[in-house]
Amino acid sequence: MSLSCFKAYDIRGRLGIDLDGGIATRIGRGFARALGARRVVLGRDVRASSGELCDAVAEGLLAEGVEVLDLGLCGTEEVYAGTALMAADGGICVTASHNPMDWNGMKLVRAGAAPLDAASGLAQIRALAEADDFGPAREGGLRRDVADAARAGYVDRVLSFVDVSALRDLHILVNAGHGAAGPTFDALAGALAARGAPLRFTRLYHDPDGRFPQGIPNPLLPENRPATAEALRRADADFAVAWDGDFDRCFLFDHEGNFIDGEYVVGLLAASFLTKEPGARIIHDPRVIWNSRDVIAQAGGEAIQARTGHAFIKQAMRDHGALYGGEMSAHHYFRDFFHCDSGMIPWLLIAELVSREGPLAGLVAARRAAFPSSGEMNFQVADAAGAMALAAEIFGPQARGRDDTDGLSLDLGEWRFNLRASNTEPLLRLNVETRGADPAPFVAQVKAALGL
Repeated sequence: MSLSCFKAYDIRGRLGIDLDGGIATRIGRGFARALGARRVVLGRDVRASSGELCDAVAEGLLAEGVEVLDLGLCGTEEVYAGTALMAADGGICVTASHNPMDWNGMKLVRAGAAPLDAASGLAQIRALAEADDFGPAREGGLRRDVADAARAGYVDRVLSFVDVSALRDLHILVNAGHGAAGPTFDALAGALAARGAPLRFTRLYHDPDGRFPQGIPNPLLPENRPATAEALRRADADFAVAWDGDFDRCFLFDHEGNFIDGEYVVGLLAASFLTKEPGARIIHDPRVIWNSRDVIAQAGGEAIQARTGHAFIKQAMRDHGALYGGEMSAHHYFRDFFHCDSGMIPWLLIAELVSREGPLAGLVAARRAAFPSSGEMNFQVADAAGAMALAAEIFGPQARGRDDTDGLSLDLGEWRFNLRASNTEPLLRLNVETRGADPAPFVAQVKAALGL
């Protein structure tokens, strides 16, 4: 049986079509057998289907004699942290992140929260799950609730990134989007208060609710941003934070309610880290690069490009000994967080930066003016590879440089674009950046040329 839910570096699919309880159990058994795992951390997001799928994965792990360390409702990054801190052989978070309501999936890591892709175990897990030839269940399986201990360890690690004494009296609006972020944020906020942090918070859509009454939380989409921006202005907050469903992505708004595009956050965090560790290596993805490279060069760091996607960024960080890695899609990776991404560490670092240097709007104004960008645009096309080939044919002859690290990137001097097929959804994604010019006319050129 071919399993279409296996993607480039995780598992995602439509419920009842690509993924169900039986498939989840086989994935659990395949995961244990491929990794030789004896202890596995397991968690889930808030979706209505995640509890049942989580139980099915646990059934598969238990059938292989695995000790299952159950975190219950949590963020993907808590599974990463738990896997490393509890010396487990791997971790699985049942989550569909920002995919539609009729989807679900899993994010998987090896020991030490190291990434899994086709070359490092995912292909073997898939082959085992497809063959479904596991034989009788093994003895010794045990499922333990370790949620409280795991969260305490996670909170300590996250707060190690910020100098609490440097935080000033800031009012921050936080929007969990009824996803999994609320309880974890409350644990962090409580620990911050206990350590004397003078932060004040206004909470929006805070309680977990798998029905997502305000829509699936994905602040990367422009239509999902006004609720946060309007609530921020009503609260007169210093800045706002919004998360996606499993909160491994963190999105920021300045005090006026303006959305801060991800590449400018990458620049802010890279510069901040480089003041603490001069000359460090910083990883960035290929989609929008000019601002990040300029900031890193000015701060004396070394910029290294890696393919888009958490498995690829994490591996590049390990390969190059990088201090920090950032994607314009709001994934931020930290060497001292097991080379993994976190949606909680970035806003804390920004709170420290704003406390030291002033409003967020002022910190990004010059960068926005120097390197404007379009934001990521998504298009449904029948043939993504054909669209990229056509773009290369039309724009390639006038390009100063071409990069095929991830999709097609062409440097046309005053402007640059990246066109790539999504790793997780049936979409063609376009990003345009410029050297000080309005991106809109260049976006129009690409769309007209490709009939988008």
